[in-house]
Amino acid sequence: MQDASVKQDASVKTVDRVVWILRLLSRADAHGVSLSELCAATQLRKTTAHRILGALVESGLLFQDIGTRNYRLGFAAAALGRSALEQDVAGAARLSLVRIAQRSCDTVFASVREGTAAICVAREVGSFPIRTLTLDVGDRRPLGVGAGSLALLAFNPDSNVKDIIKRNDAWLADFQRFTPGELWHLVERTRKAGYALNEGRIVSGMSAIGVPILDNRGQLIASLSLAAIKDRMGPERIPELVQLLKDEAQAIADMLQPARMAAE
Repeated sequence: MQDASVKQDASVKTVDRVVWILRLLSRADAHGVSLSELCAATQLRKTTAHRILGALVESGLLFQDIGTRNYRLGFAAAALGRSALEQDVAGAARLSLVRIAQRSCDTVFASVREGTAAICVAREVGSFPIRTLTLDVGDRRPLGVGAGSLALLAFNPDSNVKDIIKRNDAWLADFQRFTPGELWHLVERTRKAGYALNEGRIVSGMSAIGVPILDNRGQLIASLSLAAIKDRMGPERIPELVQLLKDEAQAIADMLQPARMAAE
């Protein structure tokens, strides 16, 4: 029994050390952290740190730069981070999506940015008989294509927008009404209006609006969007729907804020 208890304590200690290392590297800049810096910060012996780091590199959670020999978070950690963000946003947005769908009777979506793409992480279908199921959970689109995706693109600095549009050049060829020049026009219009509008550019006869979800520092977290047939998206109704989305976007941001602060 004593041997089992000792082994369990050792396993817990190893897990604690792994967590320390991952947290340290999550706060590091693009240059990463050297072995000596990591040992100084965690008070681990070099042999112990090297053993743990080797296992984490092997798993893909860490990456060691060949030139500097510094350690950075690897592809597996990035994948976990993306999954965590998607689940975090989807969970926080669930009740908001239900409220919006009930009040509007239309279909509402939550999306997050993944590189140069927008990915739908949650959807709630309203009760209106003609349903606008233009996106399903997990669907990806180039940033800027669609209302929620446009909200994710527009509220980035110009330099980021320029880079995203350039990198998506080949992908955007699949969407004839979203040329690079037109995307810049839509970005400027979205910023001026405070919300994104897609007036039948993807599916004729269907329109959508989208708003960003921003934290208290103005950093982009995700977006909310609502889609309906064009007849239900007239100028007399849009302001009401935009306000509904903005109110719920703030509620989601308020819910996510404590977790984001704790992660920092």
